[in-house]
Amino acid sequence: MKMKKLLLAGLLIWLAPQVNAQDKNSGDVLIKNATVITITNGTLENTDVMVRKGIITEIGTDLKAPKNTHTVDASDKFLMPGIIDAHSHLALEVINESSSPITAEVKMGDVIDPFDISIYRALAGGVTISHAMHGSANVIGGQNVTLKHRYGTRDPKKLIMEEAPRTIKFALGENPTRVHGRGKNLQPRSRMGVEAVIRNGFEEALQYKAVWEKWNKEKQNKEVNSPPPTYNSRLQTLVDILDGKIIIHCHSYRADEIYMLIQVCRSFGIDKIVFTHANEGFKVAPELAKYTMGASVFADWWAYKFEVYYSTAYNAAILTKNGVVTSINSDSDELIRHLYHEAAKTQRYGGLSEEEALALITINPAKQLGIDKWVGSIEVGKQADLVIFDNHPLSIYAIPQMTLVDGVRYFDRDNDQADQRLKIDPKRFPDPFRLSTGEHKCMHDVDMLFTKNYQN
Repeated sequence: MKMKKLLLAGLLIWLAPQVNAQDKNSGDVLIKNATVITITNGTLENTDVMVRKGIITEIGTDLKAPKNTHTVDASDKFLMPGIIDAHSHLALEVINESSSPITAEVKMGDVIDPFDISIYRALAGGVTISHAMHGSANVIGGQNVTLKHRYGTRDPKKLIMEEAPRTIKFALGENPTRVHGRGKNLQPRSRMGVEAVIRNGFEEALQYKAVWEKWNKEKQNKEVNSPPPTYNSRLQTLVDILDGKIIIHCHSYRADEIYMLIQVCRSFGIDKIVFTHANEGFKVAPELAKYTMGASVFADWWAYKFEVYYSTAYNAAILTKNGVVTSINSDSDELIRHLYHEAAKTQRYGGLSEEEALALITINPAKQLGIDKWVGSIEVGKQADLVIFDNHPLSIYAIPQMTLVDGVRYFDRDNDQADQRLKIDPKRFPDPFRLSTGEHKCMHDVDMLFTKNYQN
């Protein structure tokens, strides 16, 4: 009995909230004397930025901090908005519900892993927001979730950006045809079949919508005593896409299939769509500019499979110069740490200006995710997602020094502990666990249990 009580006490100690040094910040901070890269209103030298309760309240010079407000001296440093990754699988594990060509009912927001060490590593790269997406096994996959990198919580909901609109993953080309058309002998087997799956799905959703509208109208007029139609989460999600409530983010490579989906969406009155990867997007840049919310591309990835053989490092620049809202994404827990380097490549390949290049990882992905009202630039009234660099962010020598989300420091190169992973620490348990060999073995078993579940 005594041993059980001690074990329970140890578990309670471990489960108690662990408050990191940066979590003590209340969201009030004054950053002084920085070179402020606002993204939308130019670059301001020797400028202060005041943050109150996570919101930028003042931008100017010689600002005075209220009492008990933390002050950061950013002299000779560069302050820019937090970097936003429009295509990521960060904090997710199994990302494909590949049981059907359409799985619009599943939600990535239900399976967030707040313990993923990659969140902290992304913060170390200045990334404050990522778009955690379903995989590309399905023509119409699951619903994505936009995450704020509030690392250190055990509550997955605290990572979700509540203001962000709903988004969903679509995929064209070889991914869905390989998963379904060949292995399971299901449509789609070809690129034509991909289009057919989308059209058939939308047509079925329209029929479903009509049935509900008829029933609701009859109920309103008190002409019906029958029960409501059967609710279908998959079809209702497709209805929400048709009604403009959900933004499509579509995995794509080839110009012909990009143009195909543009035509399909136009025929159903859909204009909330972003093409992701879009390696041949430069071939249909005018159409992307006119009919879509933009393209989220790699800086210089291609030729890793046949359908993505043809591309160019000038893709992002060509799209930008043609008026396409363009962003650079990672699709990688490793690449996400240096998206500022990826953006800099567009100056080498295409000659984009500093403002255009940095917009690719800030305000442009914010627009594609429907969150530019709150983040993506340094403006009064916006959320204080910020990153301080020791050199200009487009320099190969630039290293992020501090990253703030909602005005709270979640990464500080000078003051963070050497290992920020959330994992079991045997030293946190009381000494009575180790009084005897048997008790030590019990403690070892507990260590192994929690290490297996939570250590990355």
